Amino acid sequence: MFNLLRMDLYRIKRSQSVYISLAILLILSALGCWLVWLMETSEGRQVALKLGMFQLEELAELEAEGSVLEEMDLLEMFRDLGMDGGLYCSILGIVITLFVCMDFQSGFMKNIMASHRNRSTYVISKLLTAGIVNFFYILISFGFCLLMNLLFHMVPFTSWNNVLFYLAWAWLISTAFTSLIIAICIFTRNTALGVLSAILLGSGAIVSFLSYLTNLFHLGQWANYTLYFNMTYGPSTYSGTGDLKIFVIGLAFTALYTAAASIGLTKQDI
Repeated sequence: MFNLLRMDLYRIKRSQSVYISLAILLILSALGCWLVWLMETSEGRQVALKLGMFQLEELAELEAEGSVLEEMDLLEMFRDLGMDGGLYCSILGIVITLFVCMDFQSGFMKNIMASHRNRSTYVISKLLTAGIVNFFYILISFGFCLLMNLLFHMVPFTSWNNVLFYLAWAWLISTAFTSLIIAICIFTRNTALGVLSAILLGSGAIVSFLSYLTNLFHLGQWANYTLYFNMTYGPSTYSGTGDLKIFVIGLAFTALYTAAASIGLTKQDI
């Protein structure tokens, strides 16, 4: 198990898709911060006026309306930049899809299974690798958002307790999402289907569509327990033991999808 995990970490460290995806996340985050600064701060609006993005009359209207940043802190801005909308999970899911499907496409899977007869160790190793990548992605993304805020002076910092609480459950829920992607890749062994699933599931397109249909029959409460719903609408602050249910949901889905992937891999021919 340890040797398999060490091999996976070595391979993921040398994978270009990991660094390209991280760069895309940071570039989009920087672009989002720049646009927010242009449209929602007095200094940025003056720059936007000089760039011809709007007229003087429009600037006066914006100044009269105030700024949405007045009721926002750093954690909320970080969530709005991609965590809540599904961008983060979609990109993370694509990275894991490319990593897992490469074993099947390259034929490396046969060599792995020849050395590791217990196929559940393969799934667990992939999940641990995904969790480690996810951990660094979240930390780097939040640190980059913090740096952007220090440069542009947009919103006040929030409590470290709230930051740690949010990052903890966000990591768990997004890791549970990677366990779903791993299961899909193992069942389909198709990179295109895996990438498509990461986008549709990570962005919430499938959940939103099914939720809309079931709401017509007043049966939409199931969506409250999905990974997408909890990732998007999960609490930013800890207000009581009820907020801890999000950890239970994350652990339950991780165990469910990991078990499904292990059983599926055991029943399949390599």
